[in-house]
Order: sequence, then structure tokens, then C-alpha cells
Amino acid sequence: MVKAIVGANWGDEGKGKITDLLAERSDLVIRYQGGANAGHTIINDYGRFALHTLPSGVFYSHITNIIGNGVALDIRKLTQELQMLIDAGVPAPNLIIAQRAQLLLPYHVLQDTYEEARLGGRAFGSTKSGIAPFYSDKYAKIGIQVCDLFHEDRLKQRLEQALEVKNVLFQALYHQPPVDAQELYEELLSLREVIRPYVGDTVAYVHQALKEGKTILLEGQLGAMKDPDLGIVPMTTSSHTLAGFGCVGAAIPPTAIEDVICVTKAYSSCVGSQTEPFVSELLGPEGDELRRRGGDKGEFGATTGRPRRVGWFDTVATRYGCMVQSATKVALTCLDVLGYLDEIKVCTGYEVNGVVTRDFPVPALLDQAKPVFTTLPGWKCDIRGITEYDALPANAKAYVDFLEREIETPIALVSTGPKRHEIAARL
Repeated sequence: MVKAIVGANWGDEGKGKITDLLAERSDLVIRYQGGANAGHTIINDYGRFALHTLPSGVFYSHITNIIGNGVALDIRKLTQELQMLIDAGVPAPNLIIAQRAQLLLPYHVLQDTYEEARLGGRAFGSTKSGIAPFYSDKYAKIGIQVCDLFHEDRLKQRLEQALEVKNVLFQALYHQPPVDAQELYEELLSLREVIRPYVGDTVAYVHQALKEGKTILLEGQLGAMKDPDLGIVPMTTSSHTLAGFGCVGAAIPPTAIEDVICVTKAYSSCVGSQTEPFVSELLGPEGDELRRRGGDKGEFGATTGRPRRVGWFDTVATRYGCMVQSATKVALTCLDVLGYLDEIKVCTGYEVNGVVTRDFPVPALLDQAKPVFTTLPGWKCDIRGITEYDALPANAKAYVDFLEREIETPIALVSTGPKRHEIAARL
């Protein structure tokens, strides 16, 4: 059985916790897209961790963790994460790196950084992790696969081919020094030895696991609003954030995905450029207070530390996100955060050119969208750590019921805190 855990919104919904929780009863966890540009925060008996490349099953000894062929693999950052686990006393994870995954290289990071600086006020709010240049190279067919590291003539030829283009760009457009191909080649040979024990044929491994009836979790990065086709273009990431891409990025047959768990917060949050449309955004002191109280240590990016923009729950965006993710159920996180409020607003419609709609508009119309709110009563008490859904206050349950009707997808799990088991099953 294959379950996909994905985001309904802008990312930062709490997917890492849900993956970590469901991994208890799973055999494989596969990261299938994205790179180290976003993090999944997990709190367990070992401590608090922000994982950027490693799958969220690494804290279980029975899990085989796979970095799929759709991932942008930065070996240096992966090495840092593995060392972080060792330093925290976490047993070495069972890890397989897809031999067909492609490498995110130092020149991708340089290009990302140079381009954001060139754009200035028009920048996309990139984390400068090299993601857009990486995927550009992948689809321009000048990327380098993990397997190339073990074929030195091919590696050198592929590297020189890529740098022919990059160095012209660096010198002519960005007025920066060229990258030395030989120096980078030697660094890659050194990094090769770091990952050598983990590299394998994940395609064959996954298909064999399916034949044996294993339970597989696909772990997505970011959320539906960041998909380069169906998200808020151009303020997206450069890999597909939808559950359907797991069929490509993890080499999973389309017919194998039986359950799509879409994660959304009980309010909205967004990391990225301030120019990105964010219809339900809450500004001023109210926004500052929600940001301070949010998450487990406030609403700040797990990768960048940047303060997240926050807002009221957006049913228009979330219903759309659940639809394009083909969600079978929803996990609602951070409900405990809202316990301080007398009243809670929910964005239930957008007004676009004088017309109110419940349908999420195309990016060209989002800047014109104004939120239409419905106000609900708060529950004014601390619910953190409650694990029995019926034990929640009546107004908290009424809030969940209201959201479920609006997003038209069953809410099966309600998280009441950041720790692994601070969660209540609803269905």
C-alpha cells in the first residue's frame, strides 16, 4: 500500500510530523521531489530536528528511507544532516539514495544567489539553495546523476559540458569569476566516497517492496500553491509538489497510490517573497501575535529562519489544494495555536472584480482578490496535547466541522501540539 503525505497550501503545514507519526506503521519512507530548500520539523524523544533532505522516517530502525530519483541531492547538506543525527544519539538510519537522482552542485547555488541579487526588488524570495538552476539543468539535459560519480570519464565530460554554459553566464551576465571544472571534479570524487555506502537501485527495490505488500509513505515537500503548473506562478518552487509526481520522483506505479493525506494548518502561513499574493494575510499586531504563538517555536522557516507571513484559514485555497492533490483525507495541524482567540475568522470566498467566488483563481487574478470572511467563536482555553477528539471544547470541534464542510474533504487527524503523539484521530 502506498500513502502520499503532501501539503494543501504554501508548505510549512506540518507534513514532517504526520510522516513521522505514520512511519510507525510503515516499511518505507520516500522523499520524491525538491531539495534542501525547505525543512520538515520533527520533535521526538531524541530532540527537535529540522530535516531538509533526509526522509522523516530516519528516527525508526525498522524503516528503509529512500531519497528518490526526483530529489535535488546536495551531498554536502545531506552529510551535515547525517552528522546531526549522530551528534544527537540517533541510530544510523537505513538509507538508500537513488542512483538516478541528480546532483545539486555548487554552481547551482551560485547561480541562484547571483540571480536573486540581479533581480533586486523583483526577486522570487528564493532560499538560494540552487533549486531553480538545478531543475533548469535537469530538463535542459545537462544535469549530472549520482551514478555518473562512479564513471569518471563520463563525470568529467558531463561536468565540462555544463560549465561551458555556466561560466559564460557567470562572467557575462553576473560579472563573477568562472567555476574551475577540475577543482569541482576532484571535490565530487571525494563526496562520492561519502555516499557510496548508500547508493542503490531504488527503482527495483521499490517495485519489489510493492510485490511483497510493504507499506510505503511518499513524503512531499512544500504544498500545492508552490507547484510550477498548478500553483501561484511564478512564485513557486521548481519541482512538482503534487502527490501525482510521486509516481515519477519515487518510481511508483500510478495505480499503487491508495491514500493521499493532505496536510493543512488551522490557520495559514507562507514563506517567500512579500510580493506573492496571500489573500487571507493577517498584518499588524494581530499578525505578529499569531506568528509568535504559531508552530512549536513561532512561525519561522525551518530552513531559512525567515519569519513566515501568517493569515486566517483560507478555505478557497485549501479546497483547491485538496482537489489538485486528489486528497482522500486531511490532517489539520496547529489547532492548539488558536486557543487564545475570542473570535476566529475564516476566509470563505474571494471577491474578484466585484464578484465573490469560492473557486481559486488563476495567478493573473490573485492580486485583485479580496478576502470574504466568516467569523466563528473561539474556545479560549489550552488544548495542547489532547489526544481524544471528543475531549476537545465544543467550539474547537465546531471549527473543525466548519472547515471540513468548506474544503469538502474529510478531516481525519487533528494535531494539538508539535510532538509526535500530540494528535487526535477524528474519523
